[in-house]
Amino acid sequence: MATKPFMADSTAKSWWCFLSTVALLIAAMVGTIWNFHGIGRVACSLLAGLLALRLFVIYHDQQHHAILPRSKLAEYMMRVFGIYALSPSSVWRSSHNHHHNHNSKIKGSHIGSFPIMTKEHYLKANRSARFLYLFTRHPGTIFLGYVFVFLQGMCLLPFLRKPKEHFDCLVALVVHFSISVALVYYTGWIGLLLSQTVPHLITFGLGSYLFYAQHNFPSVSFYDKAGWTYERAALESSSYMKTGKIMAWFTGNIGYHHVHHLNSRIPFYRLPEVIRAIPELQQPKVTSLNPMEIIRCLRLKVWDTEQQRMVGLKQAFPTGSARNHR
Repeated sequence: MATKPFMADSTAKSWWCFLSTVALLIAAMVGTIWNFHGIGRVACSLLAGLLALRLFVIYHDQQHHAILPRSKLAEYMMRVFGIYALSPSSVWRSSHNHHHNHNSKIKGSHIGSFPIMTKEHYLKANRSARFLYLFTRHPGTIFLGYVFVFLQGMCLLPFLRKPKEHFDCLVALVVHFSISVALVYYTGWIGLLLSQTVPHLITFGLGSYLFYAQHNFPSVSFYDKAGWTYERAALESSSYMKTGKIMAWFTGNIGYHHVHHLNSRIPFYRLPEVIRAIPELQQPKVTSLNPMEIIRCLRLKVWDTEQQRMVGLKQAFPTGSARNHR
């Protein structure tokens, strides 16, 4: 209830954030193929990846109806961006809403999120189920989110499962590979690398890790049905990721994730305002992009019901037995 006054967006500010980011992204993309010094093209490629990440968070907010909820033009433009960003609206909206409504549940939270197994479930699972589970949570899979999370998970598999419902997934794949062919034809393989491959690796790699770490960190909590509440899941199973001001801008304040999960209708640019105004939100569970913190988060594999915390395989199965359960 206390967060409701912050739900109203400023139409002018929302359009400014969206259109200015689009303009900067287009300029950066042009810079990747412009015929000037190679270092400048590489810099533009890296910048394009970060700007696309910011634009993805803005898209994410609009899909929650946190910004521009009544604008048909914004809805159309965001759907177009969803196609470009390999996150078609039909899949993103349904899977992400499911994630918000089932965050931190041991069972049922795998849709739109990284799967969670308890220590007991892992022991009972067959070898192929263990392999798939560990592969999904593997650092390589997360940082290659471009391929595994978005091309495969958000486009190819949903279309194969429900072709009619997720036809926009096929459109996204066709558009993506058409752009790839056009880039190779007109700019060569270097153009493809700098204009599409590197920016997408940055956008989707960072995006996948942010999504993973904000619900998979050392002090996270998970619950069965009896102990789960929406508010508890938001505050105890979603982190506040500390970043500098520059990274906060590129990530659209997604680090204020516990506030976002408490009320997803709050515009991203108002999240810092909420945490300043409500004392109960000022002692969150914290993560960061510190390399050691990243390593600690990536080592977490299973939920230990006895210790009530996420642990690595070596902690779950000590004295070398973890190797037998991989």
